[in-house]
Amino acid sequence: MPDRLDVSHSNYDGDGLRSLAPPGWVHSAVYTDPKIFDLEMERIFHTGWLYIGHESEIAKTGEFKRRQMGRQPVIFVRGQDGVIRVLLNRCRHRGAVVCEVDEGRDNFFRCWYHGWTYSNAGELVSVSGPEGYGPSFDARENGLTPVPRVENYRGFIFAALSENVIPLEEYLGGAARMIDILIDAAPGGELSVRAGYNRTTYKGNWKQVGMDGYHPLFVHASVLATWERDADSGHSLGATHSANPFSFDGISETRDFGHGHTMLDFREHRLKHGGKLRSLLENTPGGKDYIEALYAEHDSAWADLLLAMAGDPHVGVFPNLQLINNQIRIVNPVSVDETEVVMFPVLFARASTEINALRLRQHESFYGPAGSGSSDDAEIFERVQLGLGANLDPWINISRGMERERVESDGTIVGHISDEVPQRAQMSQWLAMMADKPADGRQ
Repeated sequence: MPDRLDVSHSNYDGDGLRSLAPPGWVHSAVYTDPKIFDLEMERIFHTGWLYIGHESEIAKTGEFKRRQMGRQPVIFVRGQDGVIRVLLNRCRHRGAVVCEVDEGRDNFFRCWYHGWTYSNAGELVSVSGPEGYGPSFDARENGLTPVPRVENYRGFIFAALSENVIPLEEYLGGAARMIDILIDAAPGGELSVRAGYNRTTYKGNWKQVGMDGYHPLFVHASVLATWERDADSGHSLGATHSANPFSFDGISETRDFGHGHTMLDFREHRLKHGGKLRSLLENTPGGKDYIEALYAEHDSAWADLLLAMAGDPHVGVFPNLQLINNQIRIVNPVSVDETEVVMFPVLFARASTEINALRLRQHESFYGPAGSGSSDDAEIFERVQLGLGANLDPWINISRGMERERVESDGTIVGHISDEVPQRAQMSQWLAMMADKPADGRQ
C-alpha cells in the first residue's frame, strides 16, 4: 500500500497528480477534492474529445438538442443548410443562453435579454435597436461561437473545445471497431436515436461510471438470477442474457484499447449462447428479414457476431460515452460529488416495429425509473462517495487481475471479466491528460 499523503495543501502539479494514482491504487482525493474536479474540467472536458450526440437525433433541418461539454453549455443542431454544428449556447452580446429548452426545431435562436436573434447555423441575423451600433459593427463577427473541432464517426458526433486534438479515429483506436458492433447490427447501418431518454442524477463522482464486470454478481444478483430463469424459460427479455457472463470461471473478458477506452467483452460468451436469441428473432415478425439483411450486408463471421451481440458492444469511450445493452449513455459531471447520466435507447431504423419493441422493452427492464438495475448502480455509487469521505487511510485498491492480464499484438490489454483492467485504463488516461499533458495539449 502506498504511503499516506497529505493532499490538503497540494497544488497538484504533475508529480503531485501522479502520486495520487500509482499502479493498482488511487487516492480518494481523486474522487472527492473539488480542486481536482476543476482541473478535470479544464484538462479533460474542456480540452479533449467528447461525445455530443447521434446524427439521427437531429435528422431534420432546424432540429436541435441542448448538450453540455464540461461546464460549457452547447447546442447540437442541424442548420437549414443541412450541416451539423455544435455551437456555444451563449449570446454574443451579454452572455445569456439563447436555447432554454432541451430539444426542439426552429429556424432561429433568440436571446430574451436584449432581443439578439441568430439563425440555426449560428449567424447573427438581427439586433434590437440597430441604430445604437456604429458603422464598425460587423454582424459576421458576432454570431454564435462554433466549437473548434467537430467530427463524425459513422453518425456518432464528437466535438472538442480545443483545436489541439488528434484526429478522432486515431483517438478512438480499437474502440471504433467495437462501436461498429452497434452500427452494423442495424440493417444498412441506420440507427434511430429518437425514442426519448432517461435522465438520472446520483451523488457521486463521474469516474465511478466505469466499465466494471466485477460488481454485477453482487450489486445485481437478483437481476442476474431473473435473467437466467427467463433465458431457461424462453422469455423474450432473457434470450439476450443466456447464462451468466460475469461468473468467475466464465470466458468473458475486459479490454483496454488505450486512451481510456474499455470494453466488457462478451463476444465469445454471446457466440456460445447465441442460438436462443436467433430463435427468438426467427419467431418475431420481421425477424427473418432482419437476419437475412445482416448476412447480405456482411461476411458470415461478422454477421454471426452481430446476431449474437444484439447490437451491444458494452464499450466505454473516455471520458463521457458508453454503449451498453440497447442504449447510448452520456456521462455529465456536475460537481465533484454529483453526476448526471443520460440514457438514449437505440432502435434500428430499417428493422420491424416488433424488433424495436423488443429492444425498448429490454432497455426499460433494466434502466430508468421502473428498471431493475440502474437504481442499484446509483445507490452503490452514492455509498462509495460516502465511504471515500473516510480518508484517514485514503487509498483504494484497483489491482484485481494485474498479475494475470496480457497484452495482445496490437497493444490491447486483456483481463478476465472480473478484473479491474477498465479502472486502470481510466486512471492511465486520466494521468495522461491531467499530469502528463504535452505542451500543445494533444492527446
